[in-house]
Amino acid sequence: MREEIDSIAATAARLIVEDGMEWGPAKHQALADLDLPSRTPLPDNAQLEVAVRAHIDIFCPETHHEAMLLLLGKAIGAMRQMVDHRPYLTGALWRGLATARSDIYIQLFCDDAKMAEIDLINQGVPFETTEISGFRGEPVVALTTLQRIGSWTWPTAIHWILYDADDLRGALKPGKGRRDGLADRGNLAAVEQLLATFQSKGDA
Repeated sequence: MREEIDSIAATAARLIVEDGMEWGPAKHQALADLDLPSRTPLPDNAQLEVAVRAHIDIFCPETHHEAMLLLLGKAIGAMRQMVDHRPYLTGALWRGLATARSDIYIQLFCDDAKMAEIDLINQGVPFETTEISGFRGEPVVALTTLQRIGSWTWPTAIHWILYDADDLRGALKPGKGRRDGLADRGNLAAVEQLLATFQSKGDA
């Protein structure tokens, strides 16, 4: 059983890092790629995070570092655009695990979600509106735009995910199953500090 979970995690990590798949779909794709029964237990996100870090460290530490710098810079700019709506970075980029194929996920905890949309319109930012599952499983609205980053020949998606201001209560507790005490999201100051950490690694 343990070997199967490790194999699923390793295969999913490759799909996440090399193909830019989201974590949930990558687990299920790994199950299919390994030709395992559909009822086979899947690794949790903490186990998958270990596998993703290992894959990055072995196969692409330099390109990962470059991608983190570029994506964090873009995320900080996007968060400053929407600073009035309490932006918090989440997902692989916040975890320090993003690659050049990763999307940027920014959660907005709004006093008035409609004003967030109006702010983007007033700034001339085109976006598409979709409904996704929120971090508590409830349906929430996501505003998605595509932007070019650096010399990459493909666009990167930025997703602004709209929550009520009250949803921020309890959202900054350590993420489920995390041993490092890190919350599942970070505010602008925390993201700026994360960028500074990656910049210092490059200078070392």
